[in-house]
Amino acid sequence: MDYDWLNYHHLLYFWTVAREGSVTRASEKLHLSQPTVSSQLRKLEKALGQKLYTRVGRELVLTDVGQTVYRYADEIFAIGREMVDAIRERPVDRAVRLVVGLPQVLPKLIAFRLLEPVLKMEDRVQLVCVEGSMPDLLAQLALHKLDVVFADAPAGSLVSIRAFNHALGECGIGLFGTPKLCRRYGADLTASLDLAPFIMPAEGTLMRRSVDQWLSESDIHPEFVGEMDDTALMKVFAEAGTGFIPAPLAIQTEIEKQFGLRLLMPIPNAVERFYAITVQRRLQHPAVVAISQAARSTLFGTSSSADG
Repeated sequence: MDYDWLNYHHLLYFWTVAREGSVTRASEKLHLSQPTVSSQLRKLEKALGQKLYTRVGRELVLTDVGQTVYRYADEIFAIGREMVDAIRERPVDRAVRLVVGLPQVLPKLIAFRLLEPVLKMEDRVQLVCVEGSMPDLLAQLALHKLDVVFADAPAGSLVSIRAFNHALGECGIGLFGTPKLCRRYGADLTASLDLAPFIMPAEGTLMRRSVDQWLSESDIHPEFVGEMDDTALMKVFAEAGTGFIPAPLAIQTEIEKQFGLRLLMPIPNAVERFYAITVQRRLQHPAVVAISQAARSTLFGTSSSADG
């Protein structure tokens, strides 16, 4: 095909389907019938000589070629909007857009430290953060509504989407409490922590399993005064003296400064790992690359570059 003659109407329909996540929603957006949109998609595939979508159940999922075409289409139409703004003498903004998925169980301070390098990039980045459950975020990632999901657990093998886990680093886990609680229970840790008040992460999280394993192996039986999947809420309760909380040691300084808590002890053999999850085998978005490099060199202090 002579790409000088690419039908940009077909490309627009493809781009809209990818953004909306289905032919039905794209048809409503474009004010066209579903058969018309489907026909235009097939014509684009024929013109390019490549399949752009594959069907998984009732969902249309972009192929690797489809992902590439989508990225080019996104840039093409962004430039088109910019051209119109420039002609109409509106401010032209070439900010790079980064849409990030953050699971509810990911510590907010970790999320901020991960995203902080984006705020210092030479090219301005428009940062959009979407919070939700891991299944919901991974579903949005598969539909290319998110550029990346940051998480404290990899996308498992049972997940139906094609996702790649990029290790960002790891750190230990500590037990934090108010100075008063630490003085009360800090004399003989193993003996004194029986019946100590603990605010625990939600069941099923990796941090919860790490803490449960430590308690079991150490034969410690604290009192669970609360279980929460919102780590920010856990810190608020801990700040009020309600109980001890486990938290990543990578943000020890921030926890102590912002919430007035102290580190009672590092939890033996407890480690929390963090990942950037994308639909690309290699990190491509410049902002995500910057985040990964900063996490490995500074936040977690590791030179690991393993992707999975």
